Amino acid sequence: MTMEELLAEVSRAHHPHAPAAPAEIAAFEERVGWRLDDELRAFYQHCDGAELFDPLPDARYSILSLAEIRRARIAIRGRDEDSAGPADWWAVVDVQDGDYALLDVSAPRAGGYPLLDGWHESYPLKCRPIAASFREFLARALSGGDRLYWLNE
Repeated sequence: MTMEELLAEVSRAHHPHAPAAPAEIAAFEERVGWRLDDELRAFYQHCDGAELFDPLPDARYSILSLAEIRRARIAIRGRDEDSAGPADWWAVVDVQDGDYALLDVSAPRAGGYPLLDGWHESYPLKCRPIAASFREFLARALSGGDRLYWLNE
């Protein structure tokens, strides 16, 4: 599916937030020190976060707003220190119970930034890849129903 088709599906059957304003996107990029790739930019221009399948507090997939995105080591370990994980991993999707889908901004590819499994039990030692880009992640999440698709692989 294209990004446009995925965004239409989020709007049709899920729980999107209001779009992020251009100034909010610029402020986010200034705060974090990296730029949204084209897929993430399209998502945040469409909706500044979303819950898939169920609204909060029951959402298994809560795609964080720009204001909520933070370094994975802060989200998972509560401290912004190198001993708590890489500085280039960012929590972008809350999958509940202290676990996140992480964006690895140190490894951009043609399609965007890859996503990793941020399971708090093994973070940061074992964070396996779960999608090559945000578009792939969103497509697989939407087609997999309300379950964490990478846990069944």
